[in-house]
Amino acid sequence: MKRLLRLLLTIALAVVIFTGFRWYRYITNTDSPYDEIGITLNNAMPGPINSWGCAKLKITFAGSLPPYGCAAADGTQWK
Repeated sequence: MKRLLRLLLTIALAVVIFTGFRWYRYITNTDSPYDEIGITLNNAMPGPINSWGCAKLKITFAGSLPPYGCAAADGTQWK
């Protein structure tokens, strides 16, 4: 039973680390704010983390339309 619990905990930790790394890589990228996986991960983050991510993207891509989750109600302005 201990081995199973340890295995499940290891798998869960690996998923969290991989997901967090993938999200952070999207937030700090300089290519495009329209990466589908990055947008999905950013939308799944809790409010304050999502807001921080959107602020980082806005600094990098201020001249482009915001991705889904970072747009104001009209869809053309950053939050």
